[in-house]
Amino acid sequence: MSGHSKFANIKHKKEKNDAAKGKIFTIIGRELAVAVKEGGPDPANNSKLRDVIAKAKANNMPNDTIERGIKKAAGDAGSVNYEAVTYEGYGPNGTAIIVDALTDNKNRTAANVRNAFTKGHGNVGTQGCVSYMFDKKGQIIIDKEAYDGEADELMMTALDAGAEDFNEEEDSFEILTSPEDFSAVRQALEDAGIPMVEAEVTMIPQTYVELTDEQDIKNIQRTLDLLDEDDDVQMVYHNWDE
Repeated sequence: MSGHSKFANIKHKKEKNDAAKGKIFTIIGRELAVAVKEGGPDPANNSKLRDVIAKAKANNMPNDTIERGIKKAAGDAGSVNYEAVTYEGYGPNGTAIIVDALTDNKNRTAANVRNAFTKGHGNVGTQGCVSYMFDKKGQIIIDKEAYDGEADELMMTALDAGAEDFNEEEDSFEILTSPEDFSAVRQALEDAGIPMVEAEVTMIPQTYVELTDEQDIKNIQRTLDLLDEDDDVQMVYHNWDE
């Protein structure tokens, strides 16, 4: 994983998100609704909801918008029920792509995802066809410019809270956890007043695929752009070395 600046990728993602804040707020709004339905509206008793609220704040979602979303999910028995679905498939040159979605219409979402792969000259595969190439981890990124303390101090705080690994990049620190320990580690860092630019459970590629053919690059970008435009799609993971 060395040589891949996660923070650079996040800044790139954030710039895209800033240009389309409505999209990221829709994504987080659905995650809030699902978290409330699964564990109730009180963040003190719902670690998943706490994690989604932290993600919302990291993406500059206003507090009143967060509170409205929680109240709506808690009080509206007739609100939309979203179902989590995951699609796996291949882009150009064997690149692996995983798509996580929250949807109220699986047929619509499946058709849209298949269309995105087809237009990029890829194809949707069966469950498990590419996920074995990724590790599911809690990943927390801290911007060096925003953190005043010592690297060793940050590392000890993270490891004491249950983190598995700590990496120092050129512009950031990366903390990795098991999915089960993610909430506890994120909470410990938040309690210590440590600012996080990204904190979520993610799929990290074990190896990356480099694309050199111009058409391959255009094709995978087409697929990723179409998936990004789909409101049902929550997250896309891939092993293309951008």
